[in-house]
Amino acid sequence: MTTSHPHLLEVLTREGVLLSVSVRYWRGCKRLRPEDIGLETSSVSERLISLGHKRLLPKDATAALALAESRAHALVEANTFPFLNGLAHFLPNARLADVTAKLRELEAEFWQAKQQFIERYGGLREDAIEEWLTMARKLVKDPQRLVATIEASFPPVQRLERSFGFDQQLFQIAVPERLGVDLVTAGDQQRLVEARQQAVASAGAKIRADVETFVSECVASLREQTAQLCDDMLHSIQTGETGVHQRTLNRLVRFIDEFKQLNFANDTEMEQRLEQVRRELLGRTAEQYRDSASARTQLTQGLARLSQEARRLAQQDTVELVNRFGNLGRRKFNLAAA
Repeated sequence: MTTSHPHLLEVLTREGVLLSVSVRYWRGCKRLRPEDIGLETSSVSERLISLGHKRLLPKDATAALALAESRAHALVEANTFPFLNGLAHFLPNARLADVTAKLRELEAEFWQAKQQFIERYGGLREDAIEEWLTMARKLVKDPQRLVATIEASFPPVQRLERSFGFDQQLFQIAVPERLGVDLVTAGDQQRLVEARQQAVASAGAKIRADVETFVSECVASLREQTAQLCDDMLHSIQTGETGVHQRTLNRLVRFIDEFKQLNFANDTEMEQRLEQVRRELLGRTAEQYRDSASARTQLTQGLARLSQEARRLAQQDTVELVNRFGNLGRRKFNLAAA
């Protein structure tokens, strides 16, 4: 995909930020070696035997930490677009306050779960060693050797503290303007300046080209999500015991609201179709749909049409929309600065 819009990166920068979320905690795993279970390394065929990572603690010991991590990643995935092959996630301004507030709540839950884990750590360690000893007696000739390895794999509490982290960072997208030149000999300096100038120009061109592709993919992704939601709703209506359920209709209501907030590229065509569906199909309750065969037919036909149209739009070339997004945003920012 290629466009000729010179200000697309600037407009995109003003429409949102890059978000990076990293959650760390002690996983309680140990990679076993052949000698840990009384085998000679030379006698073990890697083609046939893979000892791999084994849990030092039962899975439920870190369940609360894992839940906070999974919920944080799910929140990011649902409200952002992966940027530059997942280097970070683009978060539109309309979702910024809500997402960062929910991340703060999840961070508080994470640190609470971490504190509870630390307080239970001693008891969890003792119980796990006893459980490992019982199992080792059944599996290996020298159970004490294996248990000693397991026991040594539990870090002291002071060192364990460093294994936890809930980091969230916001960035702006920017193209490098220059690369500094360190003190070098006069003969090397000119060549280094030229090389770095070429690197800056190359990086800038690459980022601008990737941004155009990124905006296009975001538009296509939202359109495809629209089609998939319609398909899911139709499946639920056709296979569910109650037919049309209010939860099914509410999913579409929420999706339309969320679409408007994620629609930073101003995909008016898809947004208008969704608003039309809101007016035509979401004015009735699920009970009213269940009581009227003609209304149910209108609902299912409307969802099928929206699915087909959204999928057709998702496959269209979006060069014109991307350029329009850049032009509209540029004019809007110029007016605001005037």
